Amino acid sequence: MIIDLRSLTLAALALAAPALSQPPAKGDAAAGDEAFQIHCAICHLAESGGQGPSLIGVFGRKAGSAPGFAYSPALAVANVTWDAAHLDRYLENPQAAIPGAAMPYALADAKTRADVIAYLGTLK
Repeated sequence: MIIDLRSLTLAALALAAPALSQPPAKGDAAAGDEAFQIHCAICHLAESGGQGPSLIGVFGRKAGSAPGFAYSPALAVANVTWDAAHLDRYLENPQAAIPGAAMPYALADAKTRADVIAYLGTLK
């Protein structure tokens, strides 16, 4: 049996494409606040300070640009403006979304990510 790897690869990509292009689910900001406290607050605060950069006003901000924080070189030069889709990819797997990113934590659960992203949208 001969397997055409190009056809197999194209078929796999075609099946995966709809899932890859889906926007992040709508989250619940109240549940996101709780999830943020559990998963994120060890490094990030919803106000100034913390080991990680402040996440106040993260939506619409260029990655690696919050004042007063020394970002990894990868994040400092990343050409990303944070929106729900970019945050979803980054929180799912920071190193895959921005290779060389220093954030060591990922949120594998899509619902938890959606809730945290909804909560981050309230931080203005």
